[in-house]
Amino acid sequence: PDPNFLYLGEIHKEALAILKYGILDSRGFLLLVGDVGTGKTTLINGLLETLDEDTIVVTVHDPGLEKLDFCNFLASSFKFKRKFSSKGDFLVHFIHFLHKVHDKNKKVLLIIDEAHKLTHEIMEEIRLLSNIEKKGARLLNIFLVGQNELNETLAETRNRALLQRITTRYTIGPLKKSEVSDYIKFRLSVAGTERNIFNSGAIREIISFSKCNPRMINNICDHALLTGYVKGIKKIDAKIVKEC
Repeated sequence: PDPNFLYLGEIHKEALAILKYGILDSRGFLLLVGDVGTGKTTLINGLLETLDEDTIVVTVHDPGLEKLDFCNFLASSFKFKRKFSSKGDFLVHFIHFLHKVHDKNKKVLLIIDEAHKLTHEIMEEIRLLSNIEKKGARLLNIFLVGQNELNETLAETRNRALLQRITTRYTIGPLKKSEVSDYIKFRLSVAGTERNIFNSGAIREIISFSKCNPRMINNICDHALLTGYVKGIKKIDAKIVKEC
């Protein structure tokens, strides 16, 4: 997920632009879903690289927490320097914090990664946090990132209040077949070489096996490079990719 390796194909470029606009315009709830290995985490990291110091960002990587644990995790992440024994105490402190940040013309972004693991109870807590406003201005941007099943969870009747609050959404898919060769060349370039290591036959086999999923492409190419190194060859062909 190193943002230096973020390849902006058509889909990823559009997703990055939409999500960046959603944050800068304080749209409130943002949603990014996609299958495993399509580059969601890399895209998030690339997005964070584009934000300046006027945006305070906290990421929850494991949302499977109880209500009070969730509140105290946020308190620790936002550097409140105290532990709360009740949700009410946390909310008083959190609202004061958001107002103070807003007065300094700064934004607050809460990223919930692996959001498909959220329980209904924590989803409600997140929705209630999004209610905090000042003179009609949203004080908290919330970015839900998860696998495709998150759409099904949000579509449940009990979660309809949260679904209605999502103003910006994007579904990220695999690369286009025509982008795979450039994707591989781009990653090789970032890693330190402009050499054309994979021939056209190898590229065809990679497309066929990976279905253009970025993580699968990475894994296949990594194995192929290792195999090529062991065999002492400098060009990866279809035979090596099939072997891998």
